[in-house]
Amino acid sequence: MALVPADGEAVYRGWMLRSEQYAAFAEALARRGVTLRTSAEQYRRAHELPGWYAALAALTPASVWTTGAMRADFDRARVELGTGPAVLRDYTKSMKHYWHEAAFIPDLADSEMAWKVASRLRHLREDDFVGGFVLRRYERFTSAEARTWWVNGGCVFVSSHPDTPNDFPPLDVDLDAVTPMIAALGLPFITVDLALRADGVWRVIEIGDGQVSDRPATTEPSKLITALRARTP
Repeated sequence: MALVPADGEAVYRGWMLRSEQYAAFAEALARRGVTLRTSAEQYRRAHELPGWYAALAALTPASVWTTGAMRADFDRARVELGTGPAVLRDYTKSMKHYWHEAAFIPDLADSEMAWKVASRLRHLREDDFVGGFVLRRYERFTSAEARTWWVNGGCVFVSSHPDTPNDFPPLDVDLDAVTPMIAALGLPFITVDLALRADGVWRVIEIGDGQVSDRPATTEPSKLITALRARTP
């Protein structure tokens, strides 16, 4: 912190922080006269699914969530979402690399199987578990996932997803529906991950704070930085 020049405005670029950690970081910088361009409230709104879900509900899989990791709360959320397949995560991250054991629930009506998946996710996330369980209606996607980069409500760059850097998304990612909704969020720097659903509709998979969003290895840092700076005042 002592190496950060005093006074002025700053953008954080680094490891994913919990919302409370980011808030403490912002407070420490403020004592040096430094203001983060993304406030602590804005960071939480982008970083945690409950912060952005309502604004994007029409364009993203139906979701419900708990506060905490108690089974009774999980079961209430499970019943609220209904029956059929679902995808499980916490407020900030899934365990999709453990798809069948800690992410995918074949049928929400099977309470024991659903809780087994939830328990495994909780175990794998350990101290990194954030907020509570998030249950999302399963949708089948047919395209590679696209990571779109947004500055001040406008998309400035489209890349592949960092988890699948060599799987390039289609060139014609349709942002017409999502653009006004993203602009209305009023967030200075975010990423929006999208994929094409089986019926040909682009769907929002995830929103993240751009400061802690990874880039795919197939995108040169200079190319991304140039695109981001072009819209930054």
